[in-house]
Amino acid sequence: MSSVREWPETERPRERLIKYGAEALSDAQLLAIVLRTGSNGKSVMDTAIELLQNFGGLRGLEEASIAELKKFKGLGTAKIAQIRASFELGKRALSQKANQQVFSSASTVYDCFFPKLEGLKKEVFITLLLDTKLKLIKEVKVSEGTLNQSLIHPREVFKEAVKESAYAVILVHNHPSGDPSPSEQDIEITKKLKKASEILEIPILDHVIIGRERYFSMKEKGIL
Repeated sequence: MSSVREWPETERPRERLIKYGAEALSDAQLLAIVLRTGSNGKSVMDTAIELLQNFGGLRGLEEASIAELKKFKGLGTAKIAQIRASFELGKRALSQKANQQVFSSASTVYDCFFPKLEGLKKEVFITLLLDTKLKLIKEVKVSEGTLNQSLIHPREVFKEAVKESAYAVILVHNHPSGDPSPSEQDIEITKKLKKASEILEIPILDHVIIGRERYFSMKEKGIL
């Protein structure tokens, strides 16, 4: 396979990005820009394509451990660092975007938090503390692991909300299975927290469960 430098300029990933914008490039082309050079006699495009195929796409590549990445021939410390750094930058950019959002719908919650929660192997329960304009004051991780009522106690959920004088909160957690449908435990916990919120006068606007490429809103479904 010829070097990318020998390709017509209109076909080179970096030149295409500058001319047409990043959104016009395929996953493999974007990854090729991150990798910069090929390996084992292969062009950077071939390396990028092979990586995506090996790990099942971008999601699999992001979830791969450093040990798993090291097993890929031609992927040294520098390239692994470049890949991990690019994913982390994307997450941080979305996190900063969340600080500017108005959380008036479950879809907004999903758009801002699925990159952080979707695909995790453990359940993570977080509380979004909102001001009167429904903008984020603070994001609080309440628990990590299988949800149960002993972990998701009203005291832990609302402690920071009271401290920060939050106007309202939104509950968010993920389902590692990818299916966002609520369990009986999810519904019981939500109803218990709703009673506490009424006493504290800090309303729960929604409880959004994030799955793989979709979400479940307890408000939209009339549970909350």
